Amino acid sequence: MTDSTTATEPRGALPSMRLDGKVALVTGAGRGIGRGTALAMAEAGAEVVAWSRTAGEIESLAAEIEAAGGKARAQMVDVTDDARVAEAIGELGRLDILFNNAGTNKPQPLLEIDTDSLDTVLDLNIRAAIIVAQAAARKMVAQGEGAIINMSSTMGHVGGPNRAVYCTTKHAMEGLTKALATELAPMGVRVNAVAPTFVETAMTRPMLADPSFQDFVLGMIPMGKVATAADVAAAVVFLASPAAGMITGTSLLVDGGWTAR
Repeated sequence: MTDSTTATEPRGALPSMRLDGKVALVTGAGRGIGRGTALAMAEAGAEVVAWSRTAGEIESLAAEIEAAGGKARAQMVDVTDDARVAEAIGELGRLDILFNNAGTNKPQPLLEIDTDSLDTVLDLNIRAAIIVAQAAARKMVAQGEGAIINMSSTMGHVGGPNRAVYCTTKHAMEGLTKALATELAPMGVRVNAVAPTFVETAMTRPMLADPSFQDFVLGMIPMGKVATAADVAAAVVFLASPAAGMITGTSLLVDGGWTAR
C-alpha cells in the first residue's frame, strides 16, 4: 500500500465551516435570505448582529436564535442612513463577518423607468452597500482580519428583460467585490460575493406567481427549480468560514446552472 501524504500535508487538515467565536453582521436580516442566513450563521456558532428597519422582525429573529441556544443582537438600522450605520458599527466590540445583503428591486421596462424607482434601487443596492462595507472594513482592518460577503445575483453576470436598473446594481456589486478584495487582502480581509438565481421570498413570490414568468425562470435553470434561502445561506456560511480561507475576489453562483448555458 502506498501513501501519498507527505510530512507537509498532515491528515485531518480540512478547514472548518464553523463560525464559533465570530461576530457576524447581517443587513436586511428581517426576512427572506437575510433571515435565513442569520439563522444559519447562528447555527454555525456565530454571534449574529441583525440589522433591519423593522424592529419587530429582528427582535423575533434574535429571540428565535437565543431560544435555540445561540447569541444575537438586534439593531434597528436603515442602511441608507450613513450616520446610523457608523453609530451601529461603532457599538460593536468587534466584527468578523459582514453579509452585505440589504437590497431591493423594482422591475420596469427600460422605456418606463421612473426616476424615483431608479434612485431608490441605486441608493440601496449600491451606495448603501458601499457605505456599510466601508464601515465594516474599517473595524476589520483594525483587527487584522475579517470576511465580507456581498449580495450579488445571477443578474450580476447576465442581463434580463425589465431589469436594467437591477442588473446595473448587481454588476456593480461584482466590480465592488473584486476591487475591495484586491485592496483589503494585504490587511487580512477577504471579500467575496454570493450570486443566487431567483429565490422564493416575499419579494419574488408575486413575480413567480405569474405562470409565464415562472416558466421563463425555470426554463433558464437547468436544475429546473428556484433556489431556497437555505441554499444561499449555506454558500454564505462557507464563504465566511475558515474553509474559504484562500478565497477572495470571487462570486459564488447559486444559480442551478443558469450561467453555465
